[in-house]
Amino acid sequence: MPALLLDTAPLRSSPEYRRLWTGLTLAGVGSQLGVTAVALQVYDLTGSSFAVGLVGLVSFVPLVVLGLYGGALVDAHDRRRVVVLSSVGLLVASVLIAAQAWLDVGSVALLLGLVALQSAAFAVNSPARTAIIPMLVPAEQLPAANALGTLSMNLGVTVGPLVGGLLVGTVGFGPAYTIDVVTLLVALATVLSLPPLPPAGGARKAGLASVLEGLRLLKGWRNVRTTFLLDICAMVLSQPRALFPAVGAVLIGGGATTAGVLASSVAVGSVLASLVSGPLGRVHRHGVAIAVSVAAWGAAIVAFGLVLLLAAPSHAAEGTVTTTAVPWTSWHLWGACAALAAAGAADAVSSVFRQTVLQSAAPDWARGRLQGVFIVVVAGGPRLGDLVAGADADALGEALAAVVGGVACVLAVVVLMAWQRGFLRYDARDPVP
Repeated sequence: MPALLLDTAPLRSSPEYRRLWTGLTLAGVGSQLGVTAVALQVYDLTGSSFAVGLVGLVSFVPLVVLGLYGGALVDAHDRRRVVVLSSVGLLVASVLIAAQAWLDVGSVALLLGLVALQSAAFAVNSPARTAIIPMLVPAEQLPAANALGTLSMNLGVTVGPLVGGLLVGTVGFGPAYTIDVVTLLVALATVLSLPPLPPAGGARKAGLASVLEGLRLLKGWRNVRTTFLLDICAMVLSQPRALFPAVGAVLIGGGATTAGVLASSVAVGSVLASLVSGPLGRVHRHGVAIAVSVAAWGAAIVAFGLVLLLAAPSHAAEGTVTTTAVPWTSWHLWGACAALAAAGAADAVSSVFRQTVLQSAAPDWARGRLQGVFIVVVAGGPRLGDLVAGADADALGEALAAVVGGVACVLAVVVLMAWQRGFLRYDARDPVP
């Protein structure tokens, strides 16, 4: 039984990693709480799933531009300093988002602009934080550290949306955003406690040439590139979170609270998978594991959409419309939650192996730039997926948008693996980028 459980060796062996993990876990709760509150506020101001999807678009553009350059900064400068400065940027953006809520400005354009500012800071912060991890733990503990990282992220995605939905539904947007600010302050304190972490090989210039060099490396490193493409299959084609406000408002009922419950369900599945991730350290065929996990994500999103399709005629027959009462006894709610939890479990497994491939196959001198590309895909992909899902929902309805997206994800995995068959032979005992 103990062999099934999460391997916590990195937390025990590295005090620096333990402090970093603790701060990031708290910040993750606040961040996801803020993400949920933003989606709910935009929907509250506009009543449009497409407008909620636009939040993803305005986040995606800074991620692409600064994610790539941020990775070059990570390879060029002390990584602790990069994390500290970008964390300050995140803090400033979060304070301004909280201020617009407390002042009841009611401007969608202002809110989207502040989200873009926040995304720009995140684009630099995330690759720096991830590139630090191999400097704090030994190579044999990387799968365990990445499983812990996945657990940290998904604790945030579990608790944050649920608390965010409850707070927005009871006391409003201002208190929800304020909690995000407080958790960022705690995370900044933990980063300040780390020692200097200069990149291997010393400082170098972070410019366009450095960014282009990283992209050229990616062109030749097929296995690393394929991990990115597989994540795009899941996050762009079948990201369901932009659908949650409308599902809570119209299809299932319960409003903001239901939207928070649905968002948390994805993370609950991820957390449960992380807690029994012990055997993942004994898996060597990482390519196969990633491909199967991404396809499983798509299948679970199809199941989510089918539940919504069954919920829609039921509510239509009952003549129900928007309601704030959460239908806790409805099988539609629990069926949707179960499907999303299965998707979250699949994503957790995929995340552990994708991150391990990147950290073990790529050399330290290029890790920051590749982590920059990674964050563009991992964080930017879902934001672009929000736009795709929002547009599909406006054209097809939320239920059919989920079904079509999930099917597209599974088909894309099949096509990609037929094209990149060598990826299925990737073996962690002989990591080849």
